[in-house]
Formats: sequence, C-alpha cells, structure tokens
Amino acid sequence: MASENPTADDATSGFTRPEMYTENLAGTVDAYDRHVFLCYKSHMSWPPRIEDSDADPLPKLVAATSKARKKDMAVKTKITVCDALEEAGFSDGDVLIFPEMIKYRGLEESNVDSFFEDVLVNGKPWTAGVPEVLSGSHIYVCAHGSRDVRCGVCGPALINKLNEEIELRGLKDQISVTGCAHIGGHKYAGNVIIYCPGADGKIMGHWYGYVTPNDVPALLDQHIAKGVVIQQLLRGQLGPSVANGEDTSKGKNNHVASDNLSSKENVAGCCQGVNGVSCCRSASVEQNNGIEEKPEAHKKQGSKSCCNWPVLQQRDILTAVSVVGAVAVVAVAYKLYRRAG
Repeated sequence: MASENPTADDATSGFTRPEMYTENLAGTVDAYDRHVFLCYKSHMSWPPRIEDSDADPLPKLVAATSKARKKDMAVKTKITVCDALEEAGFSDGDVLIFPEMIKYRGLEESNVDSFFEDVLVNGKPWTAGVPEVLSGSHIYVCAHGSRDVRCGVCGPALINKLNEEIELRGLKDQISVTGCAHIGGHKYAGNVIIYCPGADGKIMGHWYGYVTPNDVPALLDQHIAKGVVIQQLLRGQLGPSVANGEDTSKGKNNHVASDNLSSKENVAGCCQGVNGVSCCRSASVEQNNGIEEKPEAHKKQGSKSCCNWPVLQQRDILTAVSVVGAVAVVAVAYKLYRRAG
C-alpha cells in the first residue's frame, strides 16, 4: 500500500521503501502494563536522544529516575515523550497515564521524585497534583525525525492523514492524534499506538507498524469504531505480548481482523478455555441454567464448548441407566404385589 504521491524521500525512507512488509511484526513489542507520556515541546525540536539531552533537563531527569526506580515499580511501565499540543490543551510537563486514563499537570524537575514515588511506585494519587480523567481515544504516531529519518518521513504524513480523516468523520472532539518520540522498531515505520476503550469499556492499547496513509480509514473505522484489531499490522499490545501472529489479549470484545481466526483461539485446552474463561466452568453454568445444547452446536462453538459434549454425554448415559434401573425395580415390586394379592 503505497502513498498516492510518492516523493524521493518516500521511496527511500517512507511508505514505498524496499523494506516495507519484509518482516513479521507480531511480537516486536515487549510486554508492558502501563504507558506514561510526558508532554514536552514538539517533535520538530527534539534532539536524537532527548533522554540524554542537557538542553532538555525534564525528559532527561524523568528517564534517569525511571531507570533508577525500575525495580521499585511493580507495574511494568513504558515512558515516552510526546508533543505538548496547545490546541489539545497540553503543556510542557503534563503527564498522561494509560490504561488508567489519567492526566497530571505541572511535572517539573523539582517534583519528579515525588511523582515517581507517589504514582508510579506506590500507586497513589500524586501529592503535588490533581488527577484529571482523560476521555475518548488517543493515537500516538512516532514522528521523531532526528532519531530516524523513516519516522521523520512517515510520522508527519500519518498525523496529517489521521487528522484529515477524523475531521471528515466529525470526531475531532473524540479522538486525539499526537506525535511521539522513539518507541523502538523504527524500521517498522510508520509506527502507531492506539489507546481506546473496547466494546466492554476496558481501555486497550495496540501498537501498529508499517502503517501507511491508506491504512488510516481502517484504523478509525475498524479499530476505534468497532474494536477490530488489524492483525497484519499488529506489533504488540498493552498487557500480554503478541506471539506467532496472534493477538493474545484477554479482552472478551477484542476481535482480530483476519481471514483465518487464531488457531490458538480455536484449539485451546479444554479446561483452559479461551480468553481466560474455562469452558468446563461454562458448561456447568449452562447446565445450571437449564440450557441444553445439541452436539452440532458444541462443534460450531469451538473450544468454548470443547468439553461440554463429552461431559453431557456421560451424564446422559448415567441418567439413562439410573432411570432404567428404577423402572426395573418398580416393575418387580409390582409383580410381587400382584402375586401377593
């Protein structure tokens, strides 16, 4: 999927570069459980390694503190610098936390330690700030051009296309698009991260690679609007990692757009179940509710009902034997009664 107007930069570093789609994306993001974004200046002004820049003391201190307190944080946390978009109401020092969907304002060099201690280490509200609730969907696009030219070419183009399509759909107040710094895997540019609520309201986080402007409508109309993951572009996700091209998220409503459903999803161990739900436990619940299913229905449902049919069959046999035995006893008793009479 190439851009409609390829340029020289695009041919060598953008969406038509030879390396596009040459590697399997699944599993290229380490497992993590929390993502913190530090709003700071603009991707146009970031140095190649902003975490080591003496000219940018706040990101440098945050990076150093994160490294020093890594073992103290029970939750595996990623920290990324993102644009401080004035039009979106963000300023230097604002901190956004996912999946908690919380924003804190006013992080400065003087209170970085207290932020880590209170929020990231102890999981408590920050004593130096007031938590604000984030809403809607949040898209982050790596546009760190000084770090890697591919992100410098692909990132801004994707940001423009996303904002254009969002505007056309009238969703500007529901979806924000923000440029972010290095997130790893620049060879997979365009790199996009989406945090949004699933169908069950749970906040999900998915990383996409090799994204082009042509993929933008699907990200909006399929992923954000319907909760359908675009599997062929999926690098990883918040929580369990992606392995062997399969989305291993435990969310009930986390669907995967694919011509072939995940084999792991269809052949999971019987009592292990799918999405963390034991089909054996489901069987007992269904039976308690008086639901009786035909064998054909169990076959269609795959692993969710993988052990229902054998269990029910065994119980049916035992029940039948018990009934036959009871009838026989009654019959014998009746004959004896007739003879006695």
